[in-house]
Amino acid sequence: MISVIIPAFNEEALISDAYKAIANALDRYRIKSEIIFIDDGSTDSTWQCIERLSKICSNVCGIHFSRNFGKDAAIYAGLEKAEGDCCVVIDCDLQHPPEKIPEMYSLWQHGYEIIEGVKKHRGKENGFHSLCARSFYRIIGSAMHTDMANASDFKLLDRRVAEVLVNMPERSPFFRALSSWVGFRKTTVEFEVQSRQKGKSKWQVKQLVKYAIDNISSFSPAPMQLVTLAGILMVTIAAGLGIYTFFHPVNSQIISVILIFSGGIILISLGIMGYYLWRMYDEIKGRPRYIISGICEKRKKNE
Repeated sequence: MISVIIPAFNEEALISDAYKAIANALDRYRIKSEIIFIDDGSTDSTWQCIERLSKICSNVCGIHFSRNFGKDAAIYAGLEKAEGDCCVVIDCDLQHPPEKIPEMYSLWQHGYEIIEGVKKHRGKENGFHSLCARSFYRIIGSAMHTDMANASDFKLLDRRVAEVLVNMPERSPFFRALSSWVGFRKTTVEFEVQSRQKGKSKWQVKQLVKYAIDNISSFSPAPMQLVTLAGILMVTIAAGLGIYTFFHPVNSQIISVILIFSGGIILISLGIMGYYLWRMYDEIKGRPRYIISGICEKRKKNE
């Protein structure tokens, strides 16, 4: 059996459509499945839609968070709930094509333990967003020594891989990167990013920036290395200025500018180090990844 994990946040218009598209794709190949919706603290009627669907469809169950904990937390909740021999993670907005799931399932049957959906291209994005995304995945990719430029959360995982991920103690896991980092036998399936049929993307610029900063700091020492580079830069400038002033008088305004510049570098460096300390503090507290406020179980077929 395959467990299909679907994180959802304010997706009331797409719950039914997502189920139909996924169920049709699996039924066509007679693949036994359970479909798990995770409501990530939606403020609309997403949870009510999931509850109604679970009463109609015997293979549907749902998890409701007490508040919004983020997509990665929702994915991990689905992995913990899943009972299948393998699990596939797919977006509720159907930008990940359900038609690719049987192909992934077939590759799993041939022995692959991780089948990753790789975007042929990133779809419609403005230039700034595309540049930021490429920079983000370049940093993460260099830390992991792998190409993540077109990586996605659309993946099929063997039960063994899912258990490894769930048992990791990290409080703020980055699923997309960790599922590549763990190793195992893997392959890829290319897909075209589909257009969102209903509603709007819930990701805002502020959220994307926070998401990028959190995940870079959890996987890469690059920001801390910038502090070292800034220190080397300031020492070089100070040495050069010292040599210059030995032979030539320097205007006091230039000295003031350099002092302000060096003060700014020091404050930024302290901020970066403070952020890493906060991440350590957050992990040490050991708070749960998410809090569940409601569950609707699969309906028995004879009910």
